[in-house]
Amino acid sequence: MADRAEPPAMRWWGWGDPAHPPALPPHALGFLDATVGRGAHPRPPVALGRVSLPPGRLSGERLARLRDAFGTAAVRDDRHARVLHAAGKGYPDLVRLRAGEPGEAPDAIIYPAGAAELRRVLALCAEESIAVVPFGGGTSVVGGVAPMAGEHRSVIALDTSRMRELLHTDALSSTVTVQGGMRAPELERRLAPRGLTLGHYPQSFEYVSLGGCAATRSAGQSSTGYGAIAEMILGLSLYAPARQIDLPPLPATAAGPGLRQLIIGSEGALGVIGELSLRVRRTPAERVYEGAFFREFDSGVEALRELAGEHRSLPDVVRLSDEPETRMSLSLAGAGGLKRRAGSALLAARGYGGGCLAILGFEGTSEDVAVRRRHALGLIRGLGGVAVGRSPGAAWQHSRFAGPYLRDDLLTQGVIVETLETAVQWSGLHALHRAVGEAISGALGRWGTPALVMCHISHVYETGASLYFTFLARQHADDPIGQWRAAKTAATDAIAAGGGTITHHHSVGRDHAPWMAREVGEGGLAVLRAAKDELDPTGIMNPGKLFPS
Repeated sequence: MADRAEPPAMRWWGWGDPAHPPALPPHALGFLDATVGRGAHPRPPVALGRVSLPPGRLSGERLARLRDAFGTAAVRDDRHARVLHAAGKGYPDLVRLRAGEPGEAPDAIIYPAGAAELRRVLALCAEESIAVVPFGGGTSVVGGVAPMAGEHRSVIALDTSRMRELLHTDALSSTVTVQGGMRAPELERRLAPRGLTLGHYPQSFEYVSLGGCAATRSAGQSSTGYGAIAEMILGLSLYAPARQIDLPPLPATAAGPGLRQLIIGSEGALGVIGELSLRVRRTPAERVYEGAFFREFDSGVEALRELAGEHRSLPDVVRLSDEPETRMSLSLAGAGGLKRRAGSALLAARGYGGGCLAILGFEGTSEDVAVRRRHALGLIRGLGGVAVGRSPGAAWQHSRFAGPYLRDDLLTQGVIVETLETAVQWSGLHALHRAVGEAISGALGRWGTPALVMCHISHVYETGASLYFTFLARQHADDPIGQWRAAKTAATDAIAAGGGTITHHHSVGRDHAPWMAREVGEGGLAVLRAAKDELDPTGIMNPGKLFPS
């Protein structure tokens, strides 16, 4: 049965629901003034009518051919549709959109309704030399949906929002099969009556498509317990201009190199993920999220390393903020109520003047949660941590998807706010944490805009962890993109030099492509290019992404 629920609306100039109230608490302006400063004047987004779009490059004849093939409603080239598909949600995307100067836009947007139409779109575009940018939820923060034509005559966005059916549920095998345009929240709503959950909750959860999650190799906030999307996918179908690859759902296979893993993370550069089969789990009977404090980041890291090696006690959600991030979180929380004041007094009495906050989340049966909590909290106490109850965990759970809204408000205040992430082995984690922080601070300091650099561990593994950095600075009035590029380049160079991955879960896109050779080597790039040549010989699929120029 087709899924008839329409995907939620998205702000064209920022994140999420257009009706969402401001996310920046009133006292936060004082915090900004005392730390990084803000612009001399507010910078709200321009009106939609003032956005400057490049002229469309599709002739009337080609547009007519597309509409004859797919129907008038399935082919759009109006201003609103072009602006909505002109960029993702990265910092440079939003700076350009809010100023009314996106620089790029698709010449048209095509909405295929299923596999047959998807094949026809790709065949027609290959024949006409039209670049194709697959577009799911449009949440990329690394330029992954930038409408780049490359060497082609024009470029279309291939929007998968009409491809959102739940095709099959195999409860006995704990597997569901969906079309790639299915949104993550809708799948959870469809699974709930069956007592099932996928358990994939990236911060972009409210808007992401599952095909997009697969194409970008995303990791949800609960991936320490549930696994990242790559561990959930058992089978999939890739539609490419020259080939179609159909891989059935299997619990495991030794039939040659892992083609599933080649397609997962391919970012639309090889083709479009039209269907995928996913492992699901029973809805947990109990969810407990709570907080713990450590005197400093290093001792918190050691506790998480020990937890990662203790499989019986590993939480499903693990987050550890460093000192600057903890300080900002508490500052933005305001004075709070009696619980927070009592918690502060408790920490002060135990000698925690500053410290680092950790969030631990446990999901499962009541017995399973109780056993893991007991082991985990006992280990934390033994390493000097202090359990501070469920209030911090409940606060995090309540606001877990709010960060992008806060970014919109900060941009209006003339503040650059950006995130980047990596993963590294435990033995190199402390050095990389320092090196990246110093690289960002140094780069922005040279622009005359001192930065607040924060970090948290977002996912843990037996061998290492992910570091997720956030930095704030006063936005440069004349060249905000150059300012951002300087910080991004310095940080990514530091990550590559320090043994980290250039991306843990944001994918490569346009922004990270220059560092791909340092990550996989020239031999690895040659293998990926050979796969692209076989699947997409005319090179129409998502030009400018994944591969270095």
